[in-house]
Amino acid sequence: MKKIKDHYFYKAKDAGYVARSIYKLEEIDKKHRIISNGDIVIDFGCSPGSWLQYTSKKVGNKGFVLGVDLESVSISLPENVKVLKLDIFEVNTKVIEMNCNAVDVILSDMAPKTTGIRSVDSQRSLDLNLRVLQLAEEFLKPNGNILVKAFQGSKIDLLIHNYKKVFTNVKLCKPKSSRSESVEIFLLGKLKKRK
Repeated sequence: MKKIKDHYFYKAKDAGYVARSIYKLEEIDKKHRIISNGDIVIDFGCSPGSWLQYTSKKVGNKGFVLGVDLESVSISLPENVKVLKLDIFEVNTKVIEMNCNAVDVILSDMAPKTTGIRSVDSQRSLDLNLRVLQLAEEFLKPNGNILVKAFQGSKIDLLIHNYKKVFTNVKLCKPKSSRSESVEIFLLGKLKKRK
């Protein structure tokens, strides 16, 4: 993945964050209040770890953050963070229960390995986000929040439709730190419905 050396890249470096993506989460969280002190959070696609850095501070010592990624996270993280090197399709009840209790927030900055074929990439992104939704239905507390990275395009309406079945409020967010030419967009689901 190429590094974009823009204002946010240098800002992240100066602040001690491992990646510029920190500012996407920070901006959305400040505006929509997704994460609170004491929350239990799962961060899917957590490598290289900037969302873990942000979230661990936000939840504080009483909170806990579980990171899951196929890639290793090589940065030093506080005690309230645990990282599992695991495929999201291998995450199950046992994995979650061994690592945390009921979950308040699910974050996902996951993106598929892109092919350059928009329809294929869009479908792969949809598959990942439907898997995250499936896990949210299982583990996220009622009134819990979710934020996932998606690709703009033909599949976004289907994704919104599925998330609206589970969350009271669903909206798309395009933070300022997301490059204008990028097809990425974030889908925010607030207040998980009670079953």
